Amino acid sequence: MAEEQFLVPLDTYLQSGIHIGAKFKTGFMMPYIYKIRPDGLCVLNISKINEKISAAATMLSGYEPSKILVACRRENGHKAVKSFAKATGAKAIAGRYLPGSLTNPAFENFMEPGIVVVSDPWLDRQLVQDALKANIPVIGLCDTNNITKDLELIIPCNNKGNKSLGLIFYVLAREYMRNKGKIQKTSELDIPLDDF
Repeated sequence: MAEEQFLVPLDTYLQSGIHIGAKFKTGFMMPYIYKIRPDGLCVLNISKINEKISAAATMLSGYEPSKILVACRRENGHKAVKSFAKATGAKAIAGRYLPGSLTNPAFENFMEPGIVVVSDPWLDRQLVQDALKANIPVIGLCDTNNITKDLELIIPCNNKGNKSLGLIFYVLAREYMRNKGKIQKTSELDIPLDDF
């Protein structure tokens, strides 16, 4: 893929470590693995990462910000999901999801998003299960060791590193705002990448 087709320069992807997976791999993630390094770490295909981020942004563009919920239980991604919510107007859960928030209307924290984005389908599995019960599509950021069967769309990536998570949520927010016509197609967000 020519670099001009990437959502961000190739060097930006590489510097974030977005393509460095885990040593363990599942059959679900095999199509996204480019190679396995001598130290055993799996390397993800950056073209496929780029393609899936673009597809996720397009999918999110079908929803108003108030209908988007982004969540990250892992502390490395708290800043990224909060910045995504600030940039787009979406809702964010940075930390533990309270079970029943999507399925129990009597619960004080009850919400009805139209779509959910989780930074790790394993750590955020309770949210994924509740979304399934409520027929809410889920986009999941998946490392090489994730199981993806309950997800509508996956973004293969390093979902453990704060730079990788920051870049993904930055690009998703920027592309969402561009697709919605909130910023120019060539513009960047008001919130810089470093704040994600």
